[in-house]
Amino acid sequence: MTVASETPSNLINSVPPRPRRRRSSVGVGSADLLMPPWLSRIVLLLLVVAVIVPVGYMLLLSLTPNQNVVFGSISLAALEVRNYIDIWSQAPIAAGLIHTLIIAGSAATASVIVGLLAAYPLTRFTFAGRRPYLYTLIAVQTVPGTTLILPLFAVLSWIQTTLGVNFIGTYYPIIITYMTFGVPLSTWLLVAYMRTVPRDLDEAALVDGCSRLGALRRVIFPIALPAIVVAFVFAFLVGWNDVLFASVFTNSNNQTLAIALQRFASDTSTAALPLYGELMAAAVVSSVPVVALYLVFQRYLVHGLSAGSLTGM
Repeated sequence: MTVASETPSNLINSVPPRPRRRRSSVGVGSADLLMPPWLSRIVLLLLVVAVIVPVGYMLLLSLTPNQNVVFGSISLAALEVRNYIDIWSQAPIAAGLIHTLIIAGSAATASVIVGLLAAYPLTRFTFAGRRPYLYTLIAVQTVPGTTLILPLFAVLSWIQTTLGVNFIGTYYPIIITYMTFGVPLSTWLLVAYMRTVPRDLDEAALVDGCSRLGALRRVIFPIALPAIVVAFVFAFLVGWNDVLFASVFTNSNNQTLAIALQRFASDTSTAALPLYGELMAAAVVSSVPVVALYLVFQRYLVHGLSAGSLTGM
């Protein structure tokens, strides 16, 4: 009688809950979920070989005399550092290196500053046009660089004619050009990272008497330093690796390292004895600053790239 008098809702509530399944201890991003451990090790080994072999071959050629490289007689017994000494007189490597550091460094610094000032209100306030602005930054990144050369050159020529100053051929137009690519990238990286920073920190800084700019400088900037470093490195690489825009907006007085290497390679290919060894030595020298930059900021790069990757719009 007691069982028959129970209502269906009581019977449902009396059913014990199912035990929850325990999540696997393996991380979501683990390669073991995609392939067996032995296969992942093989793939990793192949990737390492694919990176090490070209770099090692470039280092070997840079230490080999030019005549040996031309005739294919490459031997470990004939290695020397003569190519690294001769490139400084054969090509304007030093001047190109200085110009590139100035141009790429200035463009990256300005891009990070503008991106930080844009990311802060985009993540702390809600206003009309916020999402269209973010989508516009993505659209700018999809535009091929070759289609922007003529409009940029026309605009900069008009500015030069209007102001009556020598504008094209200086540092300013090429820095502004690189910022057109660096600012959207920096803004997106900083927006993704700053979404993970609690707003309570801003409010605590405001209560303590800081202004919005003071909170950004004293609180947000130290926390967002990994993302700032990532944005700076990526924006710096835009100017460091560029050849297209630098060939249009620079001249012999401020040519970048990429242009110097390009002209050195063209002169080398038409010489009586191609200077392939010196060309490889120049390529090694041009890659050293970027490698050093990655090694110095490796800790920030890993943290800055991983943080903010799971946040939404």
